[in-house]
Amino acid sequence: MRKLILTSFAIFVGFAFMNAQDIADNAIGLRIGDNDGLGTEISYQRALGDNNRLELDLGWRSGNSFTAFQLTGLYQWVWQLDGDFNWYAGVGGGVASINFDNNDIDGDTFVFAAGDIGIEYNFDFPLQLSLDFRPELGFGDYRDDLDFDIAFSVRYRF
Repeated sequence: MRKLILTSFAIFVGFAFMNAQDIADNAIGLRIGDNDGLGTEISYQRALGDNNRLELDLGWRSGNSFTAFQLTGLYQWVWQLDGDFNWYAGVGGGVASINFDNNDIDGDTFVFAAGDIGIEYNFDFPLQLSLDFRPELGFGDYRDDLDFDIAFSVRYRF
């Protein structure tokens, strides 16, 4: 009896996640977050299947005493929550560089591993809003720690 209940539950959960996804072939926009001081990123998403996609984000900033950039790539799985709401999770990584104008402080180029989990809403017109959480583990002299990035995104879907 226990096996029958577990099998029935597994089949039910499988059918619940088999709903057709509403992910766009392409989406481009802005990802607005703290990103370890880099702030807003240009964000591009490309569908790779019915329920997975690739997201590429490029952030840069130039301040009074530094210049920095960060390129992130994430592979994401997308599941429908309800109607036009989806949630997603992903893994990936990237490369970043920071250079200081002050010669007393060394700059650094480093790589990082990243995860991603978030929720998105797709309007009937080509607009997508999302909120996500991205932990990043850096490997370099300047950044060799775990950082947490929370961001709000606005993208045009096409």
